[in-house]
Amino acid sequence: MARNGKSISVKIATPKVIKALENKLAQVKADKANQATNEEKFNKAHEKWSKDVAKLALGAINKAEDLRANLRYNGMINVDFNLPKGAIDLPVEPEKDYETLHDWQYKEIVEEIENAIRILKMTDEEVVSTSTYNAIARYL
Repeated sequence: MARNGKSISVKIATPKVIKALENKLAQVKADKANQATNEEKFNKAHEKWSKDVAKLALGAINKAEDLRANLRYNGMINVDFNLPKGAIDLPVEPEKDYETLHDWQYKEIVEEIENAIRILKMTDEEVVSTSTYNAIARYL
């Protein structure tokens, strides 16, 4: 619904919606097939970022607030401190450019998209109704 409470009425050609769903299905399948590789690549990039931030933070430790050090039960030493905002210039944090899906999520999404494609391919309607579009909009 629009902000003023009125419904938005649109007419979208059925073939365009089918094509968009097919593209999304291909993307979801590709992301799942490459998920392990993408996760490994992201984790390495994030680990490098964390080390870069740690080096910068250690260089500014004289500005640290709330410095705490603890000896843990297993002999590990934990050092924790806060730096005031702007104390260091942070490098850009890596972002995921893919969607992480659990197997059950992947199965559910693929099934819903495939069902929508099948139904839309069977219709004689030239346009997709707003209610149908709303049901599949999250995949477009």
